[in-house]
Amino acid sequence: MNAPADLKYTNTHAWLEDMGDNKYRVGITDYAQDELGDIVYVEPPEVDKQYAQIEECAVVESVKSTSDIYCPLSGVVVEINPALEDSPEIINTEPYSDGWIFILKASDISEMDELIDADEYSALIEEG
Repeated sequence: MNAPADLKYTNTHAWLEDMGDNKYRVGITDYAQDELGDIVYVEPPEVDKQYAQIEECAVVESVKSTSDIYCPLSGVVVEINPALEDSPEIINTEPYSDGWIFILKASDISEMDELIDADEYSALIEEG
């Protein structure tokens, strides 16, 4: 499975891309979308809402199952991906680019220490 080296990961299969100014683009990993199968709906988090780290904030539904997405850092959601409303399957084809789910303005940057890098994430999914 693909895990770009420039991203950070959670053990719940979310990725974060540092956009500067404490803002992070968030999505689910290639592994997660593959496990879910064909994605048919995304319920994004609420814009302008504060979420705690590891709080449920979004839902991804596929033909096989429904999966909660947990907020990787405490912060406020500042934007959601409008393309997912009409084309949630973008996550299946472009999980690390056009398939992002939301942008978060982090409120506690020290929580980044709890995230893992690409090598650690790759080892996690290999363990199963």
